[in-house]
Amino acid sequence: MRRIFLLAALLVFIAPLLASAPAHAQATRTWISGVGDDVNPCSRTAPCKTFAGAISKTAAGGEIDCLDPGGFVTITKSITLDCQATNGSILASATNGINVNAASTDLVILRNLSINGAGTTLGLHGINILSAGAVTIENVKVFNFSQQAIADLRSTGGALTIINTDVHTNLGAGLGTSTSGGTLRVLIDGLHSFDNSFGIALSTNTSAMIRNSDFSNNTTGIDNEGALIVATGNAISNNGTGVLSQGGTMRLSNNDIALNSVGINNLNGTVITYGNNRNTSSTSGTITPAGGATPDLGQQ
Repeated sequence: MRRIFLLAALLVFIAPLLASAPAHAQATRTWISGVGDDVNPCSRTAPCKTFAGAISKTAAGGEIDCLDPGGFVTITKSITLDCQATNGSILASATNGINVNAASTDLVILRNLSINGAGTTLGLHGINILSAGAVTIENVKVFNFSQQAIADLRSTGGALTIINTDVHTNLGAGLGTSTSGGTLRVLIDGLHSFDNSFGIALSTNTSAMIRNSDFSNNTTGIDNEGALIVATGNAISNNGTGVLSQGGTMRLSNNDIALNSVGINNLNGTVITYGNNRNTSSTSGTITPAGGATPDLGQQ
């Protein structure tokens, strides 16, 4: 009896301590799998099923890796989604593939993903960026969406980096920006944008460096709607219009602007071309030359 009394007293003493013990800390790295379960801890041996389930168990600044494909997701904090080890795919019929709605100081990295909007009703945006400090998109494929493959709609600017990424077969632009304040700083290196309405369409308050990229088989390859754009070393081919200026300033150097119905069309704004551009199509509007042409490369 004395032992029972002592045990009961001990339980009364430690019960408040147990009740106040913290929940398991969020992991720095988590995993998802098509055969996982979101009640799991999202470890490699007990993965979650969806990105959404894994995000809730991943610490800010952490990383979610893929064992198998996952579902569409909303990102609200600094996070890395990386599916390098497998075919990490997101199917997003009638919705956005990835929504980024994080704090203005957060860093979001999307890497090695395939985002498909196919279905009875096409998806809306492949990657829809509403708020974040910096977003990096690397080795990602985005296709079959009814609006932009990548839409950056931040109202206070930020940074967007796109590296070695394919955007194709979208009814809207491969990349579209629309920022009402601040400056959206864009670096594009190795973007392949084809079979879209616009390869890219960049708005006011956007400052973009575009290099080593392809814009082909679109209605318009590069559309400037008020941005500051420097485009160098790109292939802009087989579009209705290769380069369209509707505002802002665009500087073109060392680009192949070939086989378009119209090579460069300046409706408004400033288009400055250097002597090393190679344009095989007609031009329209005021085109301002800059720099001397080499003997074998005529000024366009």
